Amino acid sequence: MPPVSPLAPASTPTLPVLAGVRLATAAAGVRYKGRTDLMVAEMAPGTTVGGVLTRSLTAGAPVELCRKHLAQGEGRVLVVNSGNSNTFTGARGQAVVDATVEAAARLFACAPEAVFVSSTGVIGEPPPGDKITGALPDLKAQLKPDAWAAAAAAIMTTDTFPKVATRSAKIDGVAVTINGICKGSGMIAPDMATMLAYVFTDAGLAAPVVQSLLRAGTDKSFNCMTVDGDTSTSDTLLMFATGKAGHKPVTDVNDPRLADFTAQLEDLLIDLAKQTARDGEGATKFVEIRVVGAEHAAAARRIALSIANSPLVKTAIAGEDANWGRIVMAVGKAGERADRDKLAITIGGVAVARNGEPVTGYDETPVVAHMKGREIDIEVDVGIGSGTATVWTCDLTHGYIDINGSYRT
Repeated sequence: MPPVSPLAPASTPTLPVLAGVRLATAAAGVRYKGRTDLMVAEMAPGTTVGGVLTRSLTAGAPVELCRKHLAQGEGRVLVVNSGNSNTFTGARGQAVVDATVEAAARLFACAPEAVFVSSTGVIGEPPPGDKITGALPDLKAQLKPDAWAAAAAAIMTTDTFPKVATRSAKIDGVAVTINGICKGSGMIAPDMATMLAYVFTDAGLAAPVVQSLLRAGTDKSFNCMTVDGDTSTSDTLLMFATGKAGHKPVTDVNDPRLADFTAQLEDLLIDLAKQTARDGEGATKFVEIRVVGAEHAAAARRIALSIANSPLVKTAIAGEDANWGRIVMAVGKAGERADRDKLAITIGGVAVARNGEPVTGYDETPVVAHMKGREIDIEVDVGIGSGTATVWTCDLTHGYIDINGSYRT
């Protein structure tokens, strides 16, 4: 395993037991040796599900399976492997997915449409399906309600730490729990979610409610995060609601009873998205970029992501160089309206440019000091309107090349 990112959270929360969910992990030998690489989650009967999936046109068979099964709205079993993404594997890859669904449905006595499958890892290598299906009986026997940390570790690839989060909320005065795990380190420029992420709650929510809440929350979290500008073929975010908390089920996403739950869910998703950016391959600095003054919110996000995905900006940050000219460049290439003569840039709270030119008497010393830290803050006002957006990313170091240059070896 690679050394833990210097940006990793100081502590990892212990996720509480969540009624209606049990988990287990195994070292199935899908690709890795000496570590777990397969996770199964079993949900109680009646559990509803929603999901958002990659819009990549080369998505893998597991993604297409999830897309199909989401239409049924019920989730009973989740099977996730790491080490092999089962993408661009043709009929053999599809056969593995079909066999996994069939085996899980038979073993857990549920409809095939209630089984969801995810895979992450190398593209273009047919996965060892027999190792996955062969491990399922033992996994069923080992299911436990408190195996959250193990589950988060089993789905990692080049991640340096497991990403977990938990929140509590109230619906009708009844306490409900939300637990989330995710993985992602490289090939991260989500066009829906992150590489793999799973959220579980004991709230009672109709499937359309789960879907609406998740899509809205994704837009404010994972879709505002990037590591390297490359959208994965395997991006999958699923949310399961077991209904075991005991409150009256919510069937309308506009129900005012959802206010606290919605806020806590969005906070959890943002937490997981930030953890993913902090674990960017080779990252040494976590970067928050805020754009204001854009034509509208969507324009602000496109500008912010243009900055966040710029190799020139990211390498300047890695080199602790306060080269704000690269930020100007990234604003200009975004394809959104920006007033050059009103453009203003702040780094670490220090104004470096205003009204389209350097601030008179600008002292770079405090900005240089800020760039030497682990947490970098950049704000850009493009001088057009009232649109705002915040995105999260990391720097680009030689470590990224080292990891990806030897990924298959």
